[in-house]
Amino acid sequence: MNNYELMVIFTPVLSDDDYKAAQKKFTSLVVEAGGKVLHEKPWGLKALAYPIHKKTTGLYWVLEYIAPSDFNEKLKIQLLRDDNVMRQMITALDKYAVEYNERKRSGVQAGTEKTEA
Repeated sequence: MNNYELMVIFTPVLSDDDYKAAQKKFTSLVVEAGGKVLHEKPWGLKALAYPIHKKTTGLYWVLEYIAPSDFNEKLKIQLLRDDNVMRQMITALDKYAVEYNERKRSGVQAGTEKTEA
């Protein structure tokens, strides 16, 4: 079981209910495969760096999870099949990234943020 982070950009035309249903769909895939969802954070509507499918905004969503390494290929296939997904990226997290994410979520300053003088 390894730590991973999934970032998905959904199409901006999704309703709030569809956006939540899409999130639930992918979290349930992780749980059904024997994985564990550690943290999920919907970022909401953000501007894209460049147009994708003639759209300049997208609904961002980040999921941190633990799963077997062979699960990622199955997850990627499901993401590619979904018409609501414009882009996706799965990143393997090392122990330092996991510690950094835990500290950041708990509110402890991780050392890389700028402090106000």
